[in-house]
Amino acid sequence: MSVRAKKHLGQHFLKDKNICRKIAQQYGKHQGCAKVLEIGPGMGALTEFLLEEELDVWVMDIDTESITYLDEHFTALKGKIISSDFLKTDLVKLMGDEPFGVVGNFPYNISSQILFKCLEYRNQIPEIMGMFQKEVAVRVAEKPGSKQYGILSVLLQAFYDIEYCFTVDEHVFSPPPKVKSGVIRCVRNDRAQLPCDEKLFIRVVKASFNQRRKTIRNSIKPLLQGQTIDHPYLALRPEVLSVEQFIELTQLVESTAV
Repeated sequence: MSVRAKKHLGQHFLKDKNICRKIAQQYGKHQGCAKVLEIGPGMGALTEFLLEEELDVWVMDIDTESITYLDEHFTALKGKIISSDFLKTDLVKLMGDEPFGVVGNFPYNISSQILFKCLEYRNQIPEIMGMFQKEVAVRVAEKPGSKQYGILSVLLQAFYDIEYCFTVDEHVFSPPPKVKSGVIRCVRNDRAQLPCDEKLFIRVVKASFNQRRKTIRNSIKPLLQGQTIDHPYLALRPEVLSVEQFIELTQLVESTAV
């Protein structure tokens, strides 16, 4: 049997074995983590090479047809094939309190949500390795000063060092997507927690980029609750601020509430 790609699940099955091998080999076991959860394995094109890397591989798919296929063709994964929606799964209940990496050829329609979910479990997920729509991959890895740099960039880079690995053309998928794909590797940095209120940090970042053509002074005005503050950052546009500068900005906003 084979698995039919389903449009509503955003499935595009990777069929180039060399690219699958390349992704698997670039998973770096950051902080010694050899346990990985692959999201959306489909027919196991990437799974095969993850197993060759002697990793403790777990797979999760919402597609029951994929689950049946994997059960039949990957006996080495007995007990580690999970039929569940990653976005709705309690990962501690599933994986225990051990560290685990997240890998995959991620469905494009939920790829940003997957990253935000990983952020929730960042102290348990030392590495994220996988394929996204190229536009998303570039945005996540981009540095300050670029039009692609945005909310995803800042929030992910606050806790992960991110490397854009390589670009993948459309024709190596079945069915081929309408856009190119990009592979990125995210490894947990040394920042245990932010030196500011994390929820406020997220609000400041989102408010700044939601009106990215305006200066930050105008964008974050609703967060100041009528208070007046002055700082050189306020005259800038959000795409030029680094993570560290957004932390400083959050601390400045925080101080107005005291």
